[in-house]
Amino acid sequence: MKLLVINPNISADVTALIDAEARRSAGTDTELIVRTAGHGVEYIETRFESLIAAGAVAEIIAEHCGGDPAADRIDGVVVAAFGDPGMPALKELTDVPVIGITEAALCAAALQGQRFSIIAISDRITAWYRDCVEHFGLGSRLASIRSINQSLNGIGTVQQDFKETLLALSRQAVNEDGADVVILAGAPLAGLARELEGQIPVPVVDGISAGIRMTEAVVALQSGFHRQGAFAPPVKHRRGLSENLDAALTAIQSAAGTSVAGTAVPAGK
Repeated sequence: MKLLVINPNISADVTALIDAEARRSAGTDTELIVRTAGHGVEYIETRFESLIAAGAVAEIIAEHCGGDPAADRIDGVVVAAFGDPGMPALKELTDVPVIGITEAALCAAALQGQRFSIIAISDRITAWYRDCVEHFGLGSRLASIRSINQSLNGIGTVQQDFKETLLALSRQAVNEDGADVVILAGAPLAGLARELEGQIPVPVVDGISAGIRMTEAVVALQSGFHRQGAFAPPVKHRRGLSENLDAALTAIQSAAGTSVAGTAVPAGK
């Protein structure tokens, strides 16, 4: 199995954290291709920054999924930023599973407890995270979002700089907010759950680990892809797209046999 893991922000330090945790989490038969966004921001805090990141992620998916399907075939994609930039729209770009670490972490938390709390790296980011939880229909199960309210020294050193703060916030979520599960949100916290093992009295979910394992599971299900319905790609005139993006749209439309004006596009053409 080959998974494409994409860091939607431009920080190489965060990509290194993602890469390390992804490789610790992946099965022995899973090959990982880890990529960093070609444009965007250092770390994503807002809805608009997420919009910018979505375009960068789409280009990377298109680069790997838009050409000859027999060449260097990708089996699944992990969007490795909490808040899932571009999701669920990115699921329409390819015929392989595209999973965001938010949806993966929320699913993992929902399987392990009734109420969960999210631990975030900044106050500014919490509004966007709350939107994401509501989008997945899990607002009633959100116990709290607790966050660091201090300036960050650097996005790649959040774990080291604020380890005790993050531990305290996690314990407060359990003791004061009634969380049955704690989610350590965001790629900058990748791997921290392993370091805090046994120090938080409820299950702790790492978004990167959940993203990798959930994507492996969905790929293994071999459920097929969208040929009809809300995620099936329509055919229409377009211009100004990158060569890779245009090729990816053509490929998924062909694979789905999408029709326009009553004429089907032959599969495989």
